[in-house]
Amino acid sequence: MSIERLITIIAVMAVVTYLPRVLPIAILRRKIKNRFLNSFLTYMPYGVLAAMVFPSVLFSTGSVLSAAIGLVVALLLSWRKTGLFPVALFSTLAVFITERIMELLI
Repeated sequence: MSIERLITIIAVMAVVTYLPRVLPIAILRRKIKNRFLNSFLTYMPYGVLAAMVFPSVLFSTGSVLSAAIGLVVALLLSWRKTGLFPVALFSTLAVFITERIMELLI
């Protein structure tokens, strides 16, 4: 890959990632009073993150079953407002244990 192409790709990605952050600030100078739009803008990053991460979660382990069990453990602990570290630790542990049990059964 040539250096010109690499610089072009980096520049395009910089514009694409910077533009959505700057446009709302440049266009909307006053406080947003619409409740629907305000809640939409509040929850949009979480929805986008979930949509990007969810498919990877199901196919990141040896089987979809162990990934689903890890996901359920993470969701239950998150619902109980557990911190990020225990959620990551226990969901990873659930996947590890499930994988080991599946190895013994097969």
